Amino acid sequence: MKQNNDSNKIETQVGDREIVITHIFDALRSVVFDAWTKEEHLSKWWGPQGFTTTFQKFDMKPGGIWQFIMHGPDGVDFPNTNVFVEVVKPERIVFKHDVFPHFLATTTFEEIDGKTNLTYSTVFEENADTFEKVKTYAVPGAEQLMDRLEEFLANISQ
Repeated sequence: MKQNNDSNKIETQVGDREIVITHIFDALRSVVFDAWTKEEHLSKWWGPQGFTTTFQKFDMKPGGIWQFIMHGPDGVDFPNTNVFVEVVKPERIVFKHDVFPHFLATTTFEEIDGKTNLTYSTVFEENADTFEKVKTYAVPGAEQLMDRLEEFLANISQ
């Protein structure tokens, strides 16, 4: 399945157990990479629309732990634990989401004429039936994540 959302430059592809979001940001790769790797930036935009995030641990290096709680607009808390697999500045970040739903996330940053082509790929470990349910909130959540990142980038000086 492939969707294009021209209003915010997001392209979404959904496979059997994979979601791939591609977005071109009007910002330098180094700036977008910093937004993903600096706790003081990431904590301001991570999560779907209406969510806030409280970081508990953030150690961005291979084997490092990223623990946080996403606070939903309805007051429900969602504890998260990620383990970083690979961090290659300013090209790639790979982490394993260690709580349900389990997935391996790969984010790549490609500079194109002063802009950044970001690809965020999540490959889920759950079976196809479970993924069918998960994607109903994971796809819009990932797209909203890109929207929030775009808003954050527009509000910081480059």
